[in-house]
Amino acid sequence: MTMADDTEDVELDFAADEQERARRSAVIRHPLASFFHLFFRVVAIVAYLLCDWISKNFASCFVLIITLLSFDFWSVKNVTGRLLVGLRWWNQIDEDGRSLWVFEAKKTSRGNNTGTEAEARIFWLGLIICPLIWTFFFFTSLFSLKIKWLSLVVASISLQVANLYGYLRCKAVGQDGQSPDSRSFTGQHLLQRPDIIYGIL
Repeated sequence: MTMADDTEDVELDFAADEQERARRSAVIRHPLASFFHLFFRVVAIVAYLLCDWISKNFASCFVLIITLLSFDFWSVKNVTGRLLVGLRWWNQIDEDGRSLWVFEAKKTSRGNNTGTEAEARIFWLGLIICPLIWTFFFFTSLFSLKIKWLSLVVASISLQVANLYGYLRCKAVGQDGQSPDSRSFTGQHLLQRPDIIYGIL
């Protein structure tokens, strides 16, 4: 008596699974959010580089760039972080009048509205690279003794780094499973957990 082998008709197509996974990771589900995540910050950098040619009036350049970066700060903090990576942070006042910073990471599950891997890469690269560019502008302004431009660059770095810091805290909360309003996060925490930064790139 021979036993039937149930596995002889089963075909495991690992290549098709890998292609499907790659296709899903390359899809951009929120094109408008992805566009505006980069638009304001890139236009602000371009405006900074071209300001001497566009206008000789420093005040108008200052207002234009700070306005663009303020729009960027608001859109990244309130829209693109939530849609592209499922992270959000904010400040609230409790009943005692104390200011509390809240950092949240959405739990990933199938069918949720969080962005894809491609969108997450766009989000984190934009969030990390642009402050580095403004830091480069800081040193060029410092060494060329352009003090008035230095004030603009410091304000720009402040707006960009605030969002970066907030989202790194959200990322740490999501990976460590801490309570959302944990205040124990410091720069030392990043040094102890380099995967928070390397894992997003």
